[in-house]
Amino acid sequence: MTIPLFDTATLQAPLHKTINERIADVIERGAFILGPEVEAFEQEFAEYLGVRHVIGVANGTDAITIALRAMGIQPGDEVVLPSFTFYATAEAAVSAGARPVFCDVDPDTRNVTAETVKAVMTPRTKAVISVDLFGLPAPELRELGVPVLEDAAQAAGARLGDRRAGALADAATFSFYPSMYLGCFGDGGAIATDDDEIAGLARSLRFHGSRDKQSFQFVGYNSRLDALQAAVLRVLLGELDDWCDRRRAAADAYLQAGIADYVSPPAVTDGAKPAWHLYVVTHPKADELIAGLKECGIGARGYYRTPLHRQPPMAPYASDEPLPVTDALSRDNLALPMSPALTASQAGEVVAALAALASALSDS
Repeated sequence: MTIPLFDTATLQAPLHKTINERIADVIERGAFILGPEVEAFEQEFAEYLGVRHVIGVANGTDAITIALRAMGIQPGDEVVLPSFTFYATAEAAVSAGARPVFCDVDPDTRNVTAETVKAVMTPRTKAVISVDLFGLPAPELRELGVPVLEDAAQAAGARLGDRRAGALADAATFSFYPSMYLGCFGDGGAIATDDDEIAGLARSLRFHGSRDKQSFQFVGYNSRLDALQAAVLRVLLGELDDWCDRRRAAADAYLQAGIADYVSPPAVTDGAKPAWHLYVVTHPKADELIAGLKECGIGARGYYRTPLHRQPPMAPYASDEPLPVTDALSRDNLALPMSPALTASQAGEVVAALAALASALSDS
């Protein structure tokens, strides 16, 4: 049996008729940039998240850049962020004029903590970006006394206590890249916030720094969520809670099949309900396991093998301070198949393959 790493097609196939009808409606109306379809999605997503404002933008990277500027980040300000995450988090901070400062993460949750952030904060720190890595919400960090931006790109539908990911900081950002489980049919992103001032500035910055399309207050961006993508997202949003429940069930199936006997699964913070965009485990011989799983027809891959502080464009911002957990995680992680369509039987097959491979590696 072939078990893919991702499987969005199976879930979206029954929705294609409705999606096509919504797209046809947009084409018939002829309003493609912002407009009523985008406004409707922004309102629906804001209500879903439990925040006052959602601002649709062109992609998740722009969302971070615009959100940081809307939060008051000025050229040269230091922004603390994890090194163990996707490159866009740091790239967007640099695009906003900030100086990224890389911090380590917790070895079990793979997320930043108050302690890992405090270790690198200075009087020049003006904001923190907390990443809800792989779909597990990071802890709230507003106690640190600086604005916090939640990068929730991988965590739509996750919860921490009684609040959703996207409502855990001064502002939050989302990516709707197609491989995301809340993904559109192209690029798209959004900023979420309860702060009226941040929302107003973000709306202006996404449209060339203008509030009225005629006068311009800032040098901004041409970064707007288009109506066709909003139409797709409005359909998928209605499925999100069910998909997240089924992802959590798939993670439980891995645990019940005994995966912890062969690899180290991710820890779950007390009170958290992860969305599990990816199910990432660790093993000292991760690359050998990946190769063996692929030979068995099971999708697997490593993520962020070169952490951000070791990427060449980030060399001007990297310090000499070691990030031992980040270096270990980048070397030892492997993502296993994760999807709402993943069955308990498939999870058991993945674990059985891991058991055989881990045994062979220990004997070699």
